[in-house]
Amino acid sequence: MPRLSSKGAVTESLLIITGTMGAGKTAVLGEASDILALHHIAHAAIDLDALGLAHLPSAASSDGVMYRNLQSVCKNYASLGVRRFLLARAMEDRAELQLCRGVVPAKNTAVCRLTASIEAMQHRVKTRESGVLQRGYVARVARLNAMLDRARLEDFTITSENRSLTEVAHEMLVKAGWISK
Repeated sequence: MPRLSSKGAVTESLLIITGTMGAGKTAVLGEASDILALHHIAHAAIDLDALGLAHLPSAASSDGVMYRNLQSVCKNYASLGVRRFLLARAMEDRAELQLCRGVVPAKNTAVCRLTASIEAMQHRVKTRESGVLQRGYVARVARLNAMLDRARLEDFTITSENRSLTEVAHEMLVKAGWISK
């Protein structure tokens, strides 16, 4: 895929927030964006799952559409001068991580994995997902967590259990080198 830049601009930093369902990816993404805004740091915060939320004809791949959408969104932000991208997505394997890095090539890339106990994450998912797929989503928490354990894609890990959202997001941004203590 082509580099996502505007007029020769280079993406400076990419921070990928990964973790199983209920780890806090979307919430930490939002809080990190707020912290960066308070520091006057231009950035884009993108929940990848939201870019692929669709039920497509069987021949189409929702992951393929999601990454094409990501490419378009990043290109638009880059044309406005954005050089830092925060992404939230449960990266299941190295191939998906490489795909993401290909779509948003950056000088500096860091992968932060959010963790909590299986019970805490299942409780969060059960509370958040009240619809017809709730049972399946709750069951997926442990399976996805095991996949992420095997993949070991993270540069660093942060626990999100029994901590404030602000504390978790701040620690992540410091560890990624985006802000100082």
